[in-house]
Amino acid sequence: MTIAINTPSADAVRGVLGESAVQVLLERDEVTVIVPSKKIVEAMTALRDDPRTAFHQVMDVGGVDYLARQPRFDVAYQLLSLSHNGRLTVIAQTDAHVPSVVGVYPVAGWFEREAFDLFGIVFDGHPDLRRILTDYGFEGHPLRRDFPLVGFEEKVYDDLHACVVSQPVTLQQDYRAFDALSPWQGLTDVQKREGGA
Repeated sequence: MTIAINTPSADAVRGVLGESAVQVLLERDEVTVIVPSKKIVEAMTALRDDPRTAFHQVMDVGGVDYLARQPRFDVAYQLLSLSHNGRLTVIAQTDAHVPSVVGVYPVAGWFEREAFDLFGIVFDGHPDLRRILTDYGFEGHPLRRDFPLVGFEEKVYDDLHACVVSQPVTLQQDYRAFDALSPWQGLTDVQKREGGA
C-alpha cells in the first residue's frame, strides 16, 4: 500500500525562492532544493515566512561528504510545514563554510554543532560553535570520508598506573575511500527475475 504524502509543489517553492534556488527537484513526491551556500539564510527565511510554503520547523540539519567532488560537502536541511502537511529538503553545497541559520530557526544551533563536530563544516555566525558529541581534545572529524575507520588513538587500561590512557593506534588503517557499490546491488535484479517486489 502506498501512502501519498502532500508536499508543496515544486512550482510554489520556485515562486518563493525565485533566483535563489539553483535547482528545484521533484522526485518520488519529494521536493529538494539546491541553494548557493551564501544565500541559505535568505532562502530559509523566505521558505519560513511565505504563506505558500510556511516551513516553520527545521527537523534536522546534516552533512554529507563527497570526498572527490568540489565543493566537497552538502549541508542538508529537513524542513516541515504543518499548515501544508509537507516536507522539504534544502541543500547547500560548500567547501567548508556556510552561514548559520540559527537566526531563522534557533533549534538549528544544536544540529549545526553536530555537523561541525562530525564533518568539520563551519557555520559562520553561529553563537556557540563547539564540539557536541566528541571530547574537547578530539582531533579530526569522524564522519569525513578521509578519517581512518579505527581513529588515530585508542583508549586502553594501564595496569601500572591503574587508569585509562590514550595511545596512538599502531594498526594499518584503511580509509573510507570506497566506490559506493553495494554487495547487495544485484539483489533487486534477482528479485525482478523471480517475480519479487
